[in-house]
Amino acid sequence: MTNSTTPASFLIIQTAFIGDVILATNLIESLHLKFPDAKIDFVVRKGNEELLAGHPLLREAIVFDKKRKFRNLVKLIKRIKGRKYDYVINVQRFATTGIMTAFSGAKTTVGFDKNPMSFLFTRKVPHSMEGRHEVQRNHDLIEFLTGEERSKPRLYPTEAQFAKTLPFKSDPYVTVSPASVWFTKQFAMEKWVEFLSALSPDLKVYLLGSGSDKALCEDIIVRVSNGRTHSLAGKLSLLESAALMKDAKMNYVNDSAPMHLASAMNAPVTAIYCSTIPGFGFGPLSDLSFVVETKEKLSCRPCGLHGHRQCPEGHFKCAVTIQKEQLLSTVQV
Repeated sequence: MTNSTTPASFLIIQTAFIGDVILATNLIESLHLKFPDAKIDFVVRKGNEELLAGHPLLREAIVFDKKRKFRNLVKLIKRIKGRKYDYVINVQRFATTGIMTAFSGAKTTVGFDKNPMSFLFTRKVPHSMEGRHEVQRNHDLIEFLTGEERSKPRLYPTEAQFAKTLPFKSDPYVTVSPASVWFTKQFAMEKWVEFLSALSPDLKVYLLGSGSDKALCEDIIVRVSNGRTHSLAGKLSLLESAALMKDAKMNYVNDSAPMHLASAMNAPVTAIYCSTIPGFGFGPLSDLSFVVETKEKLSCRPCGLHGHRQCPEGHFKCAVTIQKEQLLSTVQV
């Protein structure tokens, strides 16, 4: 690999969305476990670097700005080549990161066979969506280095980020992340209201989300009107949200990024699946985790790998037929 006096150097590339980056952190953990002195860097798209800020196992989170994509790609490749990595590990299956990998100058380049540039990689790994978690698929890329044992994803909020959440932890609480980028992956608002209205009065509720989720969270609070449901949408960073999730009695999430935040903190989580299914390989990984989905057999479900702006059938039964009791049963006061 390298001579005995020189630590190995690795670059992991994952420039997709928040959840994808979180799930790829299992590679950092596994590589560090096998090569504790290794230098590990990670390429993310601009905006996702906060997930890896202060990460104790990373040398650097390298940002790829997708605006002026070609110019920034050329600059980034030049920067990567200058690092002279031993290994570049590409988690994605798209041409841009394939070019980044192929022209990295690394001794060994690894990626999935579905990447259109994989014919230029020194190692390509079969990619399959069926019956395997994304973490397992990611691990396939480095199994030749680390063996079969794979790590879980993990994030590292700082002491200051944990401290910011302390005022919210004086009483037992749950968190709810009600939003999703895709309508059909988002539990219906009226169903959130129904559930929260029936939740134990001994629990505080914190609604989590980005600034763009404020309106949804405020609408839920108005409809629940119980005085113990509070919105933190736009008030906490991703890692601060993760720090709050860590000590919750339960975290209620859609099939979206907050589920992976919970997994990366090994926080208790109840994942609600509407149009998608856990079988796609993006399910919760926490030791205490639950999957909630409709009990009805719907011929239209799943209706796609990601989601839709509206229900293709017009009825959204995959969400509205989920009963509040399914959610209530997963939290112990």
